Amino acid sequence: MTTPPSSQPLWHGRFSSAPSDDLLAFTESLSFDVRLWRDDIDGSLAHVRGLGRSGILASSEVSAICAALDQVADEFASGAFSFVAGEEDVHTAIERRVTEICGPVGGKLHTGRSRNDQCVTALRLWCRRELRVIANELLELCDTLRSRAHSAGWGADAVYLPGYTHVQRAQSVLLAHHFMAHGWAFMRDVERLAQTVRRLDVSTPQS
Repeated sequence: MTTPPSSQPLWHGRFSSAPSDDLLAFTESLSFDVRLWRDDIDGSLAHVRGLGRSGILASSEVSAICAALDQVADEFASGAFSFVAGEEDVHTAIERRVTEICGPVGGKLHTGRSRNDQCVTALRLWCRRELRVIANELLELCDTLRSRAHSAGWGADAVYLPGYTHVQRAQSVLLAHHFMAHGWAFMRDVERLAQTVRRLDVSTPQS
């Protein structure tokens, strides 16, 4: 039989008395890790399906948990998801709701997976998604700089401005070159973001 998630914090067993409200307020993370909800659910869906392929969970259990996770995702997307007072983080909130929907079988969601593995995986998925958004926005900015550089003209029709060295005016430069200098710098940033995304695609050590 599977034990449903406890309403107590995951670490409550190490303390003989309840922590103060000030400590709980200082250590809460729900106010900012709630943005990981989509990534936490995606990681859990992949994990549960992997347990099914390995024969650890029955197909009926996989279907029940995945359906519950899909429902939780719909609730988050529509703004209908309700948190419970004192909930530690978005990960435990999702697990609690999954168990409410599909019953004790929801407790099997974490079979063969540590909480640290779950949190790191969700964070990696979130970072990968957000970095791609930033990279696309940088590419749009580079395209704008290229257009501005073209509009600034070349040769006899070029727009010039003073270049600066050590905060002092120095050699005159083309405005187009000035725009492109920033554009190439941003392109290097895009390359670094792409490298980071590739690193984030590597499975966490605990997996």
